[in-house]
Amino acid sequence: MYLSVRQYEKVSNPKELARSFHEEFAPLISAIPGFMGYYFTDAGAGTVLSTSIFDTKANAEESNRVAADWVKKHPDVLPTATRVTTGEVIGHKVKETTGTR
Repeated sequence: MYLSVRQYEKVSNPKELARSFHEEFAPLISAIPGFMGYYFTDAGAGTVLSTSIFDTKANAEESNRVAADWVKKHPDVLPTATRVTTGEVIGHKVKETTGTR
């Protein structure tokens, strides 16, 4: 499993970003082969983190390309990433669910 984390600074309108994400970007990122998950995090003070989870490094790197292309087409929504980090997950833990409520 591989993660790609992109950091964006000086995001002026997080609400517009959230709308654009759901309507336009989510279908693009989730269509990449090996897609496992995606998170957008508002870190405050105009900083947004984007975390993509994929089964291979190549797929995670493809998500970076797709994200960069989308940002180029939507500079009014999201500026160019200030930092991009991609790597293999070497440990993780998620809450187990039993399937009952």
